[in-house]
Amino acid sequence: MRKYIRVEENDLEMVKCNKCGKELKVSRGTIKEGVFSVDYIWGYFSEKDGEVHSFDLCEDCYDKMLKEFVIKPDIKDNNELL
Repeated sequence: MRKYIRVEENDLEMVKCNKCGKELKVSRGTIKEGVFSVDYIWGYFSEKDGEVHSFDLCEDCYDKMLKEFVIKPDIKDNNELL
């Protein structure tokens, strides 16, 4: 969950994990720790057609979610972070 000082300027004030409620570190509008952010637009053939779902997970909640997967995701190293 994100809270903005000024939405039109994308001025981020706060981010909380939607699962556990942990407040993530934000400094000068930049998130300073790992966060998994989702913005998904549901399409045809779903019960949520046209809905947009947005949420943030802290790194701990993300790791717990992955442990529940029957088929593990493909994970590759990315050496270029910028």
